[in-house]
Formats: sequence, structure tokens, C-alpha cells
Amino acid sequence: MQAKFEELLGRIQPANRSITAAAVAHLDDLTKPQGSLGRLEEIALKYVLATSSLTPLLSKKKICCFAADHGVAAEGVSAFPPEVTPQMVYNMLSGGAAINVLTRHAGVDLDVVDMGVNHEFGELPGLVKRKVRLGSGNMAVGPAMSENDTLQALLAGAELAIGAAAAGYHLLGTGEMGIANTTPATALYAVLLTIPVEQITGRGTGIDDERLLHKISVIKRAVEVNAERCTSPFGTLAALGGYEIAAITGFILGAASCKIPVVVDGFISSAGAVAALELCPAVDDYLFFSHISSEQGHRAVIEKLGARPILDLDLRLGEGTGAALAMQLIEGAVKIYNEMATFSAAKVSEKSAE
Repeated sequence: MQAKFEELLGRIQPANRSITAAAVAHLDDLTKPQGSLGRLEEIALKYVLATSSLTPLLSKKKICCFAADHGVAAEGVSAFPPEVTPQMVYNMLSGGAAINVLTRHAGVDLDVVDMGVNHEFGELPGLVKRKVRLGSGNMAVGPAMSENDTLQALLAGAELAIGAAAAGYHLLGTGEMGIANTTPATALYAVLLTIPVEQITGRGTGIDDERLLHKISVIKRAVEVNAERCTSPFGTLAALGGYEIAAITGFILGAASCKIPVVVDGFISSAGAVAALELCPAVDDYLFFSHISSEQGHRAVIEKLGARPILDLDLRLGEGTGAALAMQLIEGAVKIYNEMATFSAAKVSEKSAE
């Protein structure tokens, strides 16, 4: 597996910036004042460079929602019990979750991926089985995952992205489901981005002040207990992450290796993105951060990354809901680039010279 991982990283190349001038010239030639479509033009340009095509395609879209349980839930860091994780997976499979509504609305295909839910689902339509274990270990007392299991989860995510690229998908998105997963995500940010735990620890599913203080103490303990394991990005991911976060990391790496842009959802998905960036900085050229989560700390993370999320809607659900919404704007930006008339073709007069 290690050889596969190294091969995956070796296939990731920065976006093709040699076509920047041509893409910008095309955007400037569209029948509008230059720059008047604001960030839509910025989004279109990033998409063009990521895909290495001056005539980019964007019709097939997919979100993978990765699900897993977390041993740290035993520390009482969530307002909901772990049983909610499989219950929500069933809800997604029956089409009743928010992500189902928004992907249907956006014309996005959805895969629900069991990476480590503490439940055996059996054979169910729409469920992709990649379970590594029945939930991660309690990171407050030891590593969340072994490095071998982490590698298995990461490569499973990568293979799903590579398979989607082979199936003709043009834009991919991340989502997740896992009770207590804001806790490992916060721990990963604290170590990988060197941000104080108090600054980035939020209320997750809606915990009160007392439990928030407890959650902060649990995260600090986890970081301390696993300090010797957190000497590299991969070691940190294994010690403080979760199976769905590792899969998101791999999914992003796999997509980048195929030059497929990825829309990152919210607080937890961004932790997978940060791990991917630490492992291979070139993946930044393929990432669209869908939104600023209302989860405390996400803004600090985004600012640390220097990223510009597309939306700010006070979302904090996860599942891929922000990614599904942002995909529609990305698709609109690409349609503008591809379908709007140019001054040179439409014979529309440009701005008069001063």
C-alpha cells in the first residue's frame, strides 16, 4: 500500500498555468465590462487551469459522502449518541437527508460510502462499502487509527475519485457523516495548522457551555497523548483523524491526480483537505472551498489557508450540503466562460478609449 500511496502523490502535478493568458483574454472578450462578473470569472479561470482545457467540460457531477464513527464519542463530546451515524446513513440511502434534496436539485450524483460506521449494513442500494473498521479508537487515550488502516482508508478514497474520473465525471465534491467528528477535525487543525484549540473548538451538534469546555479539554488531551505520533502530516492524520477524514484526504489526492476539481464541504471536509495539502501542496490548484461554516474556528482555518470560500450561509450540517450548493455556482461560471458571446464574435462595441 505504501508504494501505491507514493505513486499517487507522484502523479499529482500543479495546474497548467501556461494557458492562463489565453483564458483571461477569453474572459475579457466576453460581452460585458471586464471583471463585471466578479468571482464567477475567478472561479471559471481556476476551473480552466485545473482541467488544462480552454474548452472545459462540466456536466457530470458527483459528491461522495463518507461515513464513520469515532471512539472519542465515548468522552461525551457530542450532543447526539453514536447510534445517529448509522441512522443517518439509512436516511441518506432512503433519500430523506438534506444532501439528498440538494444533490437532486443540483443534478449531482451521490454516493454514500461506509468507511467505518459501527454497524453492519448488509447489501443496500446506493451504499458503497469500504469499511476499514467498526469506528476509530478513542484518540483521547491513544491513536484514532493505525497508520496501516489510515493508508487503507486514504487509498479507498483515492480509488473512488479515480474511478469517478474514469466514469466521465468532471467535478467532484466531499461530504461526511459521523457523530463526534468535529472533535478529530479540530485536533487535526490544532496540530497541522498550529491554531490554539480554544480558538477553533465549536459546539458541533449543539453542545452547551459546560460540554464545550469539556470538549476543549478532551482535544487537548488527545493532542498531548499522541504528541510523539504527530511528527508528520500522515502520522497526525492517523493519530487524530477518522476513517471518513482519511478517505476525504485520499479522495482529494485522487481527484487531483486526474486533474479533476474538487468542491470541499465544510468544517470536517476541510480537515481532510488540510491533510491533503500538507501531504501534497499542489492539490490547492484543484480545490474549491464551498462555504464558510458557522462552526467556530472554520474562519480561522480558511484564513490560515488563504482560501476564498464561495458561500457564507451559516451552514454547519456537513453531509456535502455546502458542496452541492457551490457546485451550481461553479457550473454557472463555467457556462458563462463556454457559452457567452464575445465582443469579437458578436460585433458588440467595446468600451470607448479614453
